[in-house]
Amino acid sequence: MTWTENELSRIGDTDELAIASRRGDGTLRRPRTIWVVRHGDSLYVRSVNGPGSAWYRGTRDRLEGHIAAGGVEKDVTFVDADTALNDTLDAAYRSKYRRYSADPVDRITSDTARATTIQLAPTAKDHA
Repeated sequence: MTWTENELSRIGDTDELAIASRRGDGTLRRPRTIWVVRHGDSLYVRSVNGPGSAWYRGTRDRLEGHIAAGGVEKDVTFVDADTALNDTLDAAYRSKYRRYSADPVDRITSDTARATTIQLAPTAKDHA
């Protein structure tokens, strides 16, 4: 399954995304608010606090979850992003979030955050 142009625009244009990973029993963890960037036909997120962040660790369990942003709600699969995109995604974060202070932008483009870059892939699954 792929993102529609409408979904990409709505999610990519919003500042914040709510992300929740699935537990082993299939239920969703509590959503966390994070930043999201678009590159081409894909959406990417990072953990500003690196791999130790609880929400990021949750994405490693089942590689499935749910996102909500820009009026779009979607089940997703968490895919490790191609590290060759890191510089491009850094530029996307800097451009999109430049109106914020330098500290959070520097943190989301740090080596620690870059190591957690996830591509969000929409899934067709419906969970109760």
